[in-house]
Parts: sequence; C-alpha cells; structure tokens
Amino acid sequence: MTRIAVETDVFVVGGGPAGLAVAIAARNRGFSVTVADIALPPIDKACGEGIMPDGLAELRKLAVNIPLDAAAPFQGIRFLDDESAVQARFAQGPGLGLRRTKLHEILIDKAREAGIGMHWGARVTGLTPDGVTINGINVRCRWVVGADGQNSRVRCWSGLESVRSSPSTRFGFRRHYRVVPWSEFVEVYWTRHGQLYVTPVGPEEVCVAFLSRNPKLRLEDAFAVLPQIYSRLRDADLITREQGAVSTTRALRSVYRGSSVLVGEASGSVDAVTGDGLSMAFQQAHALAEAFVNDDLAQYQRAHRRIERLPHMMANLMLLMDRRQWLRARSLRALEASPNLFTRMLAVHTGELPLLGIGMEETLSFGWRLLRA
Repeated sequence: MTRIAVETDVFVVGGGPAGLAVAIAARNRGFSVTVADIALPPIDKACGEGIMPDGLAELRKLAVNIPLDAAAPFQGIRFLDDESAVQARFAQGPGLGLRRTKLHEILIDKAREAGIGMHWGARVTGLTPDGVTINGINVRCRWVVGADGQNSRVRCWSGLESVRSSPSTRFGFRRHYRVVPWSEFVEVYWTRHGQLYVTPVGPEEVCVAFLSRNPKLRLEDAFAVLPQIYSRLRDADLITREQGAVSTTRALRSVYRGSSVLVGEASGSVDAVTGDGLSMAFQQAHALAEAFVNDDLAQYQRAHRRIERLPHMMANLMLLMDRRQWLRARSLRALEASPNLFTRMLAVHTGELPLLGIGMEETLSFGWRLLRA
C-alpha cells in the first residue's frame, strides 16, 4: 500500500465511479485529492451497465474517454410488454454499454494519471474535527466527500440521514451472457413481476438485469414469463454468475453539513430502471468541484437538487407503472400510437430538451389516447 498523506484538500471515502469522478473533477481544478475504499479494484456492482448520452458528455468533460473496443453503443431505449412495443432514438448520439469493472479500471487509470492518491483495502473508521481517520492515521483535509454508496457511513457520521420522503426499495439481479446483441437499443421488458432489461456491453456480450419489488424473485422467474428472451439466451454461454443489489429511491433533505458532503448514491438515489445513476453521479462530480472552487457547499446543494429533480420525477412515474399494471399497459399502448412523443420524452430524460419541450398538443393527445387505450 502506498504511503498515506497526512494532509490533503479533498478526501473521498469510496472509490467507485462516483468517488473517482469527483476526485478527478477536483484534481482537474487544482486540488490535492486522496481516495480510500475498503474494497480492492476493480469494484463490481450489479447494475444495468448502460451510460446514457448525457453521462458520456459529463465523462468527456473529465477527459475520460471510453475505448470503443471496451464497450458497445446503443442507439436508444425500447419498452415492451405482452401487447405493445415502443422505441426512441437518442437525439444527441448513442449511449454506451460496458462492464462495470471495465469502467472502474478506466476511471482508476485516469485518476492515477492525474496524480490522485488512492488507497485500496483501506478502512476509514470515522471523522475527526479536521478530517478523517484511515487505518488508524488521522488525515487533515478541507472537505470530506462521502461517495460510499447507499449505506453510506459518512452520511451517518455527518448526521445527514434525514429524507424528504419515504424511500422506495426494489431488488435487482444481473448476469452476463456471451451472445451477439440482437438489438441496437436497451430493451426494457415490463412484466407483472418487474422489469427485465437487456443492454449490449460488447460485440458478443449482453448484460441482463431484472428489477422487482419481491426479493425472492430471480432472473429465472423473469425468463419464465418472457420465453422470447429465454430462447435467445438458453444456449448462450453464461459469463458471470447471478449477482444482486438493492435499488433504492431516496431523496435527502441536505447533502452537506460543515465540511462533509455527499455524492452519488450516498447523496440519494433513483430506481435503477431509469438508467440515470451514473449520469447523475458524473453531473454531481462537476457541480461539487465547482463548489470547492468557490468554497460554497450550499452552491452544490442547489445544483444537486436541480440534477436529481427530473430523474426522481421519472422514477416516480415508472414505479407507478410498475405498481399499476393497467396504467402501464395503457401507457405503452398510447406511446406506441404516439412514437414521436416517446422520442421527445426520451430527449427530456437525457437533457436534450427542457421539460417544457413536450408540447401541450402532444400531451393532450397522449392523455386522450391513454383514456381510450
């Protein structure tokens, strides 16, 4: 393990994509940065492994480029259920699917190139009046960043657990299969059990993930009601074992206190079905680094609210569709009949259009179709 510096401008607890992104953003603005994580890289996590176009734009601002041979482009999103199918292309170019471990390796390489101190297998045991304690060593810093995920210890130590509304929890499971992607879209299959989504992550590899409110359900349960997917994967090589994770929608009252500040899922999260987790984290990284420049964490609080507003709105809408099968069926039928509206909704979702970019006429037309569906 490399020697731990006893003083730094920014100390980041958590070395996943959110923590490394804020570390790189802060280092790019001239701050000294240290990152610590109890895990050893590359760190994996069960997720859909797609980065939306707005997330890729934020990565480019960090000068992080994803090699095309490490990923697979996807052109948009397709929703399907037993009766309907609707798809839309991204207006600003494709998203990218890539293995979470590969993304982590790319971010680590960029952080190392930037001169960021990284300590893996290191245990941060608490906050001190002027910093943190790591492996029994007190480190002084101007800011402590909690990027340590949904069960954030920094959030707890800082007294930032208060939420604006009751969290919503679902359960996700993921596998990788060796098969040529059959679609240029991320496909989201809506079932009575939950959503199964398929993301291309390589020229001969797909990520298959399943989200449900029922913690006892697994991918096999989804395949049982989606024979068209099972038939595609039945003879494909299984690359990774099934891995699970909890997906929580949580909005905090505050994301900072004193010199402690939260980013990524530690700072709140939206359901994974939105595909917004990484994009939000990368946007937050830039906003937090700018707040460091201005020595104003209240500035970051305001930016954080702006960043999370639309994803939370979309998460609430899709969770309502998940709970109300009749609403989901009618909505997909109405969108299938109004594909241009779905395209504009996706453009709003990825930041290409403002929320008011969906016209009144289109909204009324959708409402009418929804009533008649």
